[in-house]
Amino acid sequence: MITILVIDDEPLQRDILCTILSEEGYNVYSASSLEEARKIINEASPEIILTDLKLGNENGIEILNDIPHESIPPAVIVITAFGTISSAVDAIKKGAFDYLTKPVDKEVLIVTIKKAEERINLIKENLRLREELYGHFKIEGIVGKSRKMLQILDIVKKVTPTSATVLIYGESGTGKELIAKAIHYNSPRKNKPFIAINCAAIPETLIESELFGYEPGSFTGANTRKIGLIEAAQGGTLFLDEIAELPLTLQSKLLRVLQDKEVRRIGGKDTIKTDVRIIAATNKNLSEEVEKNRFRIDLYYRLKVVTVEIPPLRERKEDIPELVRFFMEKYSKEFGKRIPEIDEKALQALINYHWPGNIRELETVIERAIIICERDKITLKDIQDELKIPYSRNILDIEIPDEGINYEEFEKELLKKALIKSNFVIAKAAKLMGMTYDTFWYRLKKFGLHENVREMTK
Repeated sequence: MITILVIDDEPLQRDILCTILSEEGYNVYSASSLEEARKIINEASPEIILTDLKLGNENGIEILNDIPHESIPPAVIVITAFGTISSAVDAIKKGAFDYLTKPVDKEVLIVTIKKAEERINLIKENLRLREELYGHFKIEGIVGKSRKMLQILDIVKKVTPTSATVLIYGESGTGKELIAKAIHYNSPRKNKPFIAINCAAIPETLIESELFGYEPGSFTGANTRKIGLIEAAQGGTLFLDEIAELPLTLQSKLLRVLQDKEVRRIGGKDTIKTDVRIIAATNKNLSEEVEKNRFRIDLYYRLKVVTVEIPPLRERKEDIPELVRFFMEKYSKEFGKRIPEIDEKALQALINYHWPGNIRELETVIERAIIICERDKITLKDIQDELKIPYSRNILDIEIPDEGINYEEFEKELLKKALIKSNFVIAKAAKLMGMTYDTFWYRLKKFGLHENVREMTK
């Protein structure tokens, strides 16, 4: 039940409002002065406050200064005469939810209270979801006990209480966003927004407006004001994935945000103060990008205050059994199935696999295995279709020379052969390699083969 506090120094008006709200099923308190109201706020914690603007010699707006700094502050609705509407508007700027004019219409009052109630319930639901996210993404919940992962978690625990900028390195699918969420949801910013954007997924012509927002009329089609993601993340964290793909022109603007802690919308004249933590991630070597003049050196140093390097799954194979158990439990519950065991041969095959798609690929393999498994145990049969390439029989028969092989060159040649065999159709080549389209394209970009594909398919 929502609790409402009515503040009015006129007894008759106060009683009428209390009667209306009580009949609607609300728990109602009343006060005739700010002093009395403060005591009720401290004792009853009302979720909605309905206050007259003029309380004798007092100003009802002052109640906004007495609201406790809680995760769900009460919604304040101001009642005003027509001659003081400007003061009510000023109250809204200071944090009031809405205002009503005298004489108060019963239907308008109820509708306004219902809107305030909806906002309160929405905030409660968001907080509940955030608590669930916090429980899921807390640092202790990240799966991995290998030496490399323990070192990463040690760095993460140290940086979490601060507002320092973090740069995360790692291949696609290694869990860069998971680490970013762990930092955010364990930090003092956990009750504020966490907003993620993939810089490579948004066209260059649109990414500026996504990040910085725009004012009406700033360009063709800008009919309304748009709040950018930097501004929307106020008080929280902005996660910039694939930061190396950010155009140079926008890199300078992002640098200004980091240096001056302010942002200006496209077409806007005023700057807006920002309090946003930036966490960036990339699968590229930014120092090499700087040398090639594809990334600003000043932004690079601003981002790498703290650096976290996530190893690919093939370099932390001791974590695979624990990850397998984690995903088996997750998808068994999701699909309403009894959690199966896993055959030793199947587990060993998962450990031996090279995992070009990293943890994301492992999760997909286990999810599929849970779906198709008809017994109480996952066997090699349930996963062999997903793991057959590049570990097909003819490849396994290749002898490794005493001096060893260059695996990256080996993989590069496999990618080329798959492209040729598929007549340079990416989807077919990815299927030949047993990869998703995104994973295959990422591997092409890693070896610089993606430009060749574009040239050959023109």
